[in-house]
Amino acid sequence: MTTYDMSKEKLKVGVIGVGYLGRFHAQKYAQMENVDLVGVADINEQQARHVAKELHTDVYNDPKELIRKIEAASIVVPTPAHFLISRECLENNVDVLIEKPMAATVDEADELIRISESNGRLIQVGHLERFNPAVVALKDAIRMPRFIESHRLSIYNERGTDVSVVLDLMIHDIDIILNFVQSEIENIQASGMPVISDHVDIANARLEFKNGTVANVTASRISGRNERKIRLFQKDSYISIDFKNHETVIIKPNGKHTDSIIPGMEIEKRCFSKGDALNDELKSFVRSVIRRSEPEVTGKMGREALKIAFDIMGQITKFHGRFPEE
Repeated sequence: MTTYDMSKEKLKVGVIGVGYLGRFHAQKYAQMENVDLVGVADINEQQARHVAKELHTDVYNDPKELIRKIEAASIVVPTPAHFLISRECLENNVDVLIEKPMAATVDEADELIRISESNGRLIQVGHLERFNPAVVALKDAIRMPRFIESHRLSIYNERGTDVSVVLDLMIHDIDIILNFVQSEIENIQASGMPVISDHVDIANARLEFKNGTVANVTASRISGRNERKIRLFQKDSYISIDFKNHETVIIKPNGKHTDSIIPGMEIEKRCFSKGDALNDELKSFVRSVIRRSEPEVTGKMGREALKIAFDIMGQITKFHGRFPEE
């Protein structure tokens, strides 16, 4: 693996795709002391020029020109373009942070992983919830959960409806659950349907793991409210995480017979500051590139979450008729 030159003052980074989310990537990089935001590129030249002017960096009409001048890149283009842009970066010795979902197909994800390993490059996948302060704080408290329930509900927003809600929203919880359980999935049962868009807008999946854990996962983008919660039940405790309100609840035995709501159990509520998960994610990526260390969310992890998402879509298609191909 190529070693980063620690004698250099700043890591040369570019952002390819500076729409709604990509612009935030560029803004965060521009504020980092150990990063030189070399430039941005976007098929929308007017948007690229606007972001470049805002951040006092260069604009590139051709991503290949930018790729030749950088050492690391955020890939924030639409999902169908992830593969071609990421491949171009990896083949030119550029480490990449690819927004989720990692690729448009599992085969594309496998090919990107193969290229990265052949060229000694790093892939980090943008599963942002891994950097949520509540998830980070409870990392050591979660031990072999046996039942997991998650709800990710959103008020309708046309942005993101070019793919199913499974790839748009549910994939966040799939990644978190896979990270918590650390076991292979044995069986999937899923249901869902399109309501407003041409793709599945509401979906539910039951994931059964080989170690006996069961996860019930629901995602909807036609809800009357925004909600992002996950509940975990394990032998010695119940843990609830509210991503939206940055709150956690832990219920566990205390060995005392008190008049609490649940006899013999203590209830601990914690509130966390909102933090800046995207900034933490990008700093983690930069740190991995500089140190040549394994990213928090590797390409293989992103690939596994993608595969499960497609398996869920396959179940929905099988039992509820054909929907547009993802």
